[in-house]
Amino acid sequence: MTQCPCGSGQDLDRCCAPYIDGNPAPTAEALLRSRYTAYVLGNVDYIAHTMSMDIRDTFDQIEAENTVARTTWQGLEIREIADGGEDDDSGTVEFTARFEMGGENRVHHERANFRREDGKWMVGTG
Repeated sequence: MTQCPCGSGQDLDRCCAPYIDGNPAPTAEALLRSRYTAYVLGNVDYIAHTMSMDIRDTFDQIEAENTVARTTWQGLEIREIADGGEDDDSGTVEFTARFEMGGENRVHHERANFRREDGKWMVGTG
């Protein structure tokens, strides 16, 4: 049993792994957590496939793979959730992700926008 990197306290196989394996995330928060877990696991394909069409074209997969290879993820904190539930079509999740890169501890703080495309949650521009 492996604890999920997203900080939920659940087992990876019962938390983010099913979404990374292709099952749609039920909420914006679940998608955000699974995307963080994908970064930890180095699954850049999942990161790309969970981006809305309006930003997917600007995603540089090779750069993302290089970044993931140089990064040690240290934790995710969900700060605020606005909408993004099972019955919503859009939502926002504010979060911080702690990581180490190049010998330096860093924090990424973001208010991420999510919306449904073809019934699936995607991260987008708003």
